Amino acid sequence: MEHDGDNVVLCGANSYEQKYYFNQQFSSLPESIKQDLQIMCVLYTEDVGGILVMEYDEDGTLEFKVSAEEGDYLFDEIGSVLKIKQYRKEKRELLESLEMYYRVFYLGEELEGGDIDT
Repeated sequence: MEHDGDNVVLCGANSYEQKYYFNQQFSSLPESIKQDLQIMCVLYTEDVGGILVMEYDEDGTLEFKVSAEEGDYLFDEIGSVLKIKQYRKEKRELLESLEMYYRVFYLGEELEGGDIDT
């Protein structure tokens, strides 16, 4: 599994290399969710610049990690904060589902509310 310290990387995009990365450890996610993640990451870097990485912390919380190269005067720091706030609002259900998925399948937590019938 791809780790960044104690965190596990889900996906990310880099405006400098114009690349998108998806951790294949999560390849069991539905294709539509993978596409949503790619669109989110790539649009972020197109709008704001820099590098965006979405990663799980040790508790299973999905975090947005942002960085920019030193001297990158085109990176929009204010736009970055606003874009992430927008994503947290508009994609709340998706982000919560991804956190639940990680907690159940990777951290081995029980689902709240009982068992799932398959």
